[in-house]
Amino acid sequence: MNPVDIISEYYKPASEAYAMLLQHGKNVVRKALDAAAKVPNLNPDITFIQEATMLHDIAVFMTDAPELHCTGKHPYICHGYLGRELLESKGLFKHAMVCERHVGVGITAEEIRHHNLPLPARDMVPISIEEQVICFADKFFSKNGPPMETEKPVAEILGNLAHYGPDKVKTFESWVRLFS
Repeated sequence: MNPVDIISEYYKPASEAYAMLLQHGKNVVRKALDAAAKVPNLNPDITFIQEATMLHDIAVFMTDAPELHCTGKHPYICHGYLGRELLESKGLFKHAMVCERHVGVGITAEEIRHHNLPLPARDMVPISIEEQVICFADKFFSKNGPPMETEKPVAEILGNLAHYGPDKVKTFESWVRLFS
């Protein structure tokens, strides 16, 4: 399975959105592989990590995110579950779960209901080691801030997560300890 072929089904290869998605994916793959190498005892599936990382943001084109060159109708927060739907329709069920579970450090059904988020009310939290690796690595790279290749410092990521609650900070801190 070639993730770029799948991306090309939804994005015009000459478009800015396509270039952004590929560059972001490559940045996150590099970080995810580094994180996975830190936990060989957990036997992460490296091929799956490479594929799923490239596809984790596949549905951003369906969102209203002009800063990402995307003009869809959904709020950006929906790109995870929309990506799940896209990839499930292709029979990529494990990859689909990465899409849904990578937003933030995961979102619970309780949080969705409490904050009245425009998401299906179900737990969307990374479970497998591969999902955790990808979610962790994704936090280090912006899709729209120059330069895209620059990793965010851990302190900045923690500061951003603090707005969503101390449990989000604790989750990311546990990943920093595990994958660093």
